[in-house]
Amino acid sequence: MKFNMGKRRFLHLGKNSPKHQYRLALDLLGSSAAEKDLGVLVDNKVCTSQQCALVAKKVDVMLGCIKKSVASRSREVILLLCSALVRPHLEYCVQFWAPQFKEDKELLERVQWRATKMMRGLEHLSYEERLRELGLFCLRKRILRGDLINTYKYLKGGCLEEGARLFSVVPRVTGQGATGTNWNTGSSVGA
Repeated sequence: MKFNMGKRRFLHLGKNSPKHQYRLALDLLGSSAAEKDLGVLVDNKVCTSQQCALVAKKVDVMLGCIKKSVASRSREVILLLCSALVRPHLEYCVQFWAPQFKEDKELLERVQWRATKMMRGLEHLSYEERLRELGLFCLRKRILRGDLINTYKYLKGGCLEEGARLFSVVPRVTGQGATGTNWNTGSSVGA
């Protein structure tokens, strides 16, 4: 299989990264300021502002389509459409690209604010009251919920696939005759 050299680029991560040039066989590879992988945009500063703006724009378009094409403003209809079409975009890989800056968090929160404002009978309520009435959570709580779910899965052994181990302790020998514990197997090792 031949590689398409136009699609092969590398990304320098971090501001102190040495700006080396790389080759694939004899061809020089180009660098990139940002790359998309599995739908998540990562830039060279490992900043998620572009990802947040991209998601907010995509979801705003969907909310506009819902508003223009659906006659009903009932809570059941709008909530179902938002759960199926909007929420997956807001929550996809959110643990990875969790917004770091206040402006990004507010941008994403405004999307949900707009969706809840579309529902008939809830217009007069504050945003927090609308969320409570609908059984929804703010962005901060959605991120926390995802983190807790992933932590629970890890602690219960749900992430035992090859390469998914986050931490491992290397056995250490501290001196002549000293022993250390191998935390991966629970056994003791001697010097």
